Amino acid sequence: MTTGSEPTREPTEQQPLLLRSGLSGPAIGGSLYERIGGAPAFDRLVRTFYQGIQSDPLVWPMYPADDLEGAIERLSLFLQQYWGGPTTYSERRGHPRLRMRHHPFPITPEARDRWLVHMRTAVESLALAPLDEAELWAYLDRAAHAMVNSFDR
Repeated sequence: MTTGSEPTREPTEQQPLLLRSGLSGPAIGGSLYERIGGAPAFDRLVRTFYQGIQSDPLVWPMYPADDLEGAIERLSLFLQQYWGGPTTYSERRGHPRLRMRHHPFPITPEARDRWLVHMRTAVESLALAPLDEAELWAYLDRAAHAMVNSFDR
């Protein structure tokens, strides 16, 4: 309840609410691509992922052993573009059409789970801020589930 004798307050400009990378660290902003370190971070992610894939007898046969560097580059460029980086992937390959591009391969729930194991190792190797890791992982997990196209063993 006001009595009319209270001093009037001039509106103050409020500071924006920012997430910080630590108690007094820099504000977190921009795209995930920028926050985690751009192309070099995605290149590390994908190379670590492919190191695991090469040792996996279930999923490795689905990958182009004769064009491993090309596969690494394509996945890295796709992820960079998805997360706010350059549009190089689409400029070179057009629309991602992930389900169509993966259709020739029988992706079972078991293959999806193996893919996720290797991608989880790769994501953890980046030692990202928790919110960035959660955002990246949520997408990768959803995408992996969406690629399942076979329930045959």
